[in-house]
Amino acid sequence: MRLLLAEDERMLSEAITAILTRSNYSVDAVYNGEDALDYIETDQYDAVILDVMMPKMDGITVLKTIRAQGRDVPVLMLTSKSEISDKIEGLDSGADDYLTKPFDARELVARIRAITRRAPEVQNNDLEFGDMKLNRTAFELAGPAGSVRLANKEYQMLEMFMRNPGQVISAERFMEKIWGYDSEAEINVVWVNISGLRKKISQVGAHNEIKAIRGAGYLLEKSV
Repeated sequence: MRLLLAEDERMLSEAITAILTRSNYSVDAVYNGEDALDYIETDQYDAVILDVMMPKMDGITVLKTIRAQGRDVPVLMLTSKSEISDKIEGLDSGADDYLTKPFDARELVARIRAITRRAPEVQNNDLEFGDMKLNRTAFELAGPAGSVRLANKEYQMLEMFMRNPGQVISAERFMEKIWGYDSEAEINVVWVNISGLRKKISQVGAHNEIKAIRGAGYLLEKSV
């Protein structure tokens, strides 16, 4: 699942991103309200985590704006403001849940699971491409010959492929979205995980393949 995190405290943002990535979420992080609104308006997310106090545009304004636009993406407000009136304002503005800092990592992940379960658009946890399915709850890939559980990065990469059918995805894009700008990982980790995915797609007997497009990236396509 893809999440957007809008939190202006860089160290906290990095910590939350690490927590969620370990739980097999793909996280885009932004640091002000204007960027958060731009990302929500131009991309598709399974849930959004919004800090209330952010530069350029506060989280409540972002929330009210997207709800006025008819966007029903689940939103968790994450903030240090713990007054009951603040929580009521957030919930009345369209938030699905409200978590006060400091928080326990396990509670954050549990609340994300809860709001995404309630969202109508994610009731079906399967992504499908050709004759294979990716279960976004169990992190399993299934095909005609059975199923296999994917490693964290493999899962996130295959989810990107299956949510962008017919699109070539560059290695740099994978690095940006999955490992993050500040990662010390070398770009060859993309190839390593592509290799692992190819083996598992073959293992489940799916008639799909990940094709390398010279100078551009990788493409998931149905094999002949």
